[in-house]
Amino acid sequence: MKKLVILSAFAALASAAFADLEFNAGADLRVRQEFIRNAPQAQPNAVGGYNYANKAGKYTNHMRFRPDVWGEVKFDHYRLFMKLTDEFRWNIWPKPHNRKNNFPDEVVIDNLFLEGTGLFDDKFDFKVGRQDLLMLYGLNHIFIDGTPGDGSRSTYTDMARFTYHVDEVSKIDMFALVNFDDNPLRWGTERGRHKSMSGLYPGAEREMDDFGAGVVWSSRIDAVKYQLFAIDKYTHAFKYRGDKHPWTNRMLLGAKIVPQLTDEISLQFEGMGQLGMNGNDDTLSGWSTYAGINWKEASESQIKPFASLGYMIMSGDKDAVGEDGGHHAWDPMWARGATDSEMMLYGTHYGTGWWSNLHFLCLTAGLDLGRRHSLVGKIGPMFADQKDGVGGGDGYYKGLDYNLTYSFPIFLPEKGTLERLEIFGHVKAEMFNPGDYYASDKPAWYVRWQVDFRF
Repeated sequence: MKKLVILSAFAALASAAFADLEFNAGADLRVRQEFIRNAPQAQPNAVGGYNYANKAGKYTNHMRFRPDVWGEVKFDHYRLFMKLTDEFRWNIWPKPHNRKNNFPDEVVIDNLFLEGTGLFDDKFDFKVGRQDLLMLYGLNHIFIDGTPGDGSRSTYTDMARFTYHVDEVSKIDMFALVNFDDNPLRWGTERGRHKSMSGLYPGAEREMDDFGAGVVWSSRIDAVKYQLFAIDKYTHAFKYRGDKHPWTNRMLLGAKIVPQLTDEISLQFEGMGQLGMNGNDDTLSGWSTYAGINWKEASESQIKPFASLGYMIMSGDKDAVGEDGGHHAWDPMWARGATDSEMMLYGTHYGTGWWSNLHFLCLTAGLDLGRRHSLVGKIGPMFADQKDGVGGGDGYYKGLDYNLTYSFPIFLPEKGTLERLEIFGHVKAEMFNPGDYYASDKPAWYVRWQVDFRF
C-alpha cells in the first residue's frame, strides 16, 4: 500500500511537471545556386593565397542544398534547443560529376544550447552550448561567424555567455568561446572529417583552433547608446605547406557610440585597438574605426525607404606576405563573414572572410516592402591601408564594389494563424571592378538565387 501511494505521488508530480513543458519542432530547406567569375585572388605566395572559388578556373557554378531539423523544450524560464544541419553541393562547373560535397556529405550539430532568461527577478540571463555567433551584442564588426571555413552551412561557435542587468538601461555581458577547426560533432563521409572550420589556411594541419573571452558594458545616456568592451583572442599554432606558424594572442579594447538624433536619423562611431604577442615573441598591434549615418522613414506606411553611409578602416602591414599577415594588420576577430560583400568573401586575401588592410566607403539604400520583402543596393570604393603586395599590383586602390539584393515572399501564412509553412527567396548580383592593387584588371561578378522552405 505504501509503495502504491509513493508511486501515485511520483506519477502526479511527473504529470504536473510535464504539463508545464512546451515542445516545439520544425524543419527547413534552403536551395541556392551561385555563379562566380574572376573573384579577386591573392598572390600564390601570400598568406592565405589559396582561393577555392578559382582553384579550377576563373568560373564557378554550383548549387547548394541545406536541410535543417530542429527541436526545443521550454520550461518556465528555461529553453533547451537543438538543430541538426547538413549541406551538400552539386558542382555544375567545373567538374560537373564531382562528388566532393554530394548527398549526404555530413550531418553536424549546428545548435545545442541551454538558455535561461529573466532569472533572479529578471536580473540574470545565460546561454551555454553550441549557438550562432552572428552579430552578437550588436557588435557586427567583431562577431559574425565562428566557422567561416564551413561555407554557408553554419555560423556556430561553442560558447558560454552570461548577462547581468544592472538596471533598465545598463547591462554587463560576459562570454567565453572556442572554435575547433576540426568539428568533432559530426557524422558523415571520411572527406568531411578534414574540412577546415576556421578557413584561415585551407589544407593546413589541424590545431588551428581559436579561443576567446571578454566583457561588454552596454548602456545609454538620454538618446545616446554606448558600449565599452574588452575581448581577448588566442589562435593555436599550426603548420601549413611545411612552414610552422606561431600561436597568436591579441587583446582588443574598444567603444561604440550610437546617438539617436531623431526618430529617423542616427549616427554610429566605433574605435578599436589591438595589442598582443605571438609564439616568436613578436609584438602584435592593429586598429580599426567606423563612422556612419543611418536613416529610415518612421511612418506607418508599408513601404519604408532607408539609407546609410559608412566608412570603415582596418589597419594593414606592408610585410603581410612574409609575416603571417603582418604584425600590425587588423585581426578581424570573428567578423569573418559576408555582410559587406559576397565577392570579397570568395576572393579573400588573408583567409576566408579575413577582412583586413582596408578602407571601405559604402553607400547603402533600399526599400522595406513588407514581410520578407525588400530591395537593397550597395556601392562603394575599396582601398588598401598599406601596399602589402598580396593582390599582386602596385597601388592602394582595390576597386569599386556594387551589389543589389531583392528579397521576396512566395507563400506566407496569415498573421495570427497556426500555419507554419513559409516559402520565400532572394536574388543577389554583385560586381567588382578591380583597381591597381591587383595584378588582374578583369571585372568580377557574383550572382545567386535562393529559395527557403520553412515548416
